[in-house]
Amino acid sequence: MNPAHILRGILVMATLAGLLYLFDSQDIGEILTNDWIETHIKGQGIAGEVLFITIATIATGLGLPRQIISSLAGYAFGIWLGTGLMLLGTVLGCVGSFYYARLLARGPIQRKFSGRIRRLDDFLHDNTFSMTLLIRMLPVGSNVATNLAAGVSSVRAMPFFTGSAIGYLPQTFIFALLGSGVAVDPAGRISLSVILFVGSGALGVYLYRHFRHGKSLDKNLDAELGATDTEKTEQP
Repeated sequence: MNPAHILRGILVMATLAGLLYLFDSQDIGEILTNDWIETHIKGQGIAGEVLFITIATIATGLGLPRQIISSLAGYAFGIWLGTGLMLLGTVLGCVGSFYYARLLARGPIQRKFSGRIRRLDDFLHDNTFSMTLLIRMLPVGSNVATNLAAGVSSVRAMPFFTGSAIGYLPQTFIFALLGSGVAVDPAGRISLSVILFVGSGALGVYLYRHFRHGKSLDKNLDAELGATDTEKTEQP
């Protein structure tokens, strides 16, 4: 057996063991609460910001809902700083899961998700930045599954990361706004968050339906979003 394959397998096992230890030693449910944020993050200055970015990176890299963590960012840091810190953590989580798949777990992921990888590769290959942006703007879909599938595809890394960062921004801002409303003007900010979420979701669906260059990410998703093969596809 190729020594490189053995080393890669050992690294994958070590990574999984580390994650299991993390979950065993820390109650993740307790971390993702306002009380924990109040004690360990809020008002702790740079140390709190670094800790939050670390948590956001790990959580989003493992597939925890980024919307929940974005709301905690807004609660801890306010709208603008919370949005910035959460966006950084989400992008780092994206980079981490992408390169984990590309460098360490390519074989197992390709075997398990071969169909999804082929579709994503075809969808992103020619216009990686703009098509990634379309995916991230959608109100549905799995963030971590997209990261892993892209990691083992032929997709170029930097356009994928850049498109992801810009595509993450609307929902990150919206849920940071929602979280900030827990303590300040809850009715107004929560109502505005709901309106913006509906609007951003509708925009994401519209962009996907009209600017996907006739390509399909998933037939079930296309049907759910009302995107048909006969629909005219415009140029962005």
